[in-house]
Amino acid sequence: MPGGRELLLYGRGAHEVPLLAALPAEPHAAAAHLRWHPLLGEWVAYAGARQGRTFLPDAAACPLCPAADGRLGEIPFADFEIAVFENRFPALTPGAVGVPDVAGVATSAADGRCEVVVFSADHVGGLGTLPVDRLALLIEVWGARIKALRDEAGFAFVLPFENRGEEIGVTLHHPHGQIYAFSFVPQRALKVARAQQDAPVLTHLIEDLPHELLLDTEDAAVSFVPGFAMYPYETWLAPRRRVAGPEALLPAETLSLARLLRRAVRRLDGLFGRPMPYILAVQAAPRGFEESFHMTVELRPFRRDADKLKYLAGVEQGTGVFLVDVPPEQAAARLKAVDPERGA
Repeated sequence: MPGGRELLLYGRGAHEVPLLAALPAEPHAAAAHLRWHPLLGEWVAYAGARQGRTFLPDAAACPLCPAADGRLGEIPFADFEIAVFENRFPALTPGAVGVPDVAGVATSAADGRCEVVVFSADHVGGLGTLPVDRLALLIEVWGARIKALRDEAGFAFVLPFENRGEEIGVTLHHPHGQIYAFSFVPQRALKVARAQQDAPVLTHLIEDLPHELLLDTEDAAVSFVPGFAMYPYETWLAPRRRVAGPEALLPAETLSLARLLRRAVRRLDGLFGRPMPYILAVQAAPRGFEESFHMTVELRPFRRDADKLKYLAGVEQGTGVFLVDVPPEQAAARLKAVDPERGA
């Protein structure tokens, strides 16, 4: 791509379409960097270039739509299934150098990689409207990128995720997610990995899951509301077998998770009769924890009622203790009352 960025296309078959013009490279910007928070014992990333990223363009100017005559985009082809490319406005960059001096604060290069994952060539839709085979392909793409970034490139932790909805700050409406590869393991991911290293927490959770928290079952996977949910209507998906990440799934497990993912998003959308803003995170093993980690796909919704958003206010921000308005058992009952096969 212009400026040396990489573009990867994934699909079930070859697309015989010509290469078109792409967006030009961004002007050089100051490199992102990390600063150490001495009280919390974790890194904070600073990336001023992100201030200039594209903000809510209309459909005709969407940079994630397929390229066409007279319109430049990130993907210089007229059609594709799933596209992955390096972010034009990254918070982490491979081989980052040039860390600024900051008096009294330890700093480090923001070494890593930020990718955008475009789920479909269509400008409208989402994970609840895509066919199951496309969702299975997406899960395979997540696995392929984890394998490439963690196992081959050597990054410590890889997080595929999706931010959905203007309510949580989405700046492009086209169905897409992202992948961040970190040179270190963030503290939250490290806690989860260490807990599973001490005991098979997720395996026991799935085996002993109360019926009232269970949303959907497949031969190879389940979806449920965790009994310790931190968000109203929080939904988790997991393979029944302990699998470190989507890169290690069997085909039947991939299909099971794809079907569950589609139904889970449709339940959330049907709950209040409109698209649910959420954060989706694929929790896979950090480097070194592959033998003990049990992957999950976690959906954290940001609407607690039809006209009420879930804000992280004083207590949550000040202490990290979440206040949840809808108990998990009530949330699961309301989600199970939604027919996921009806139009979302």
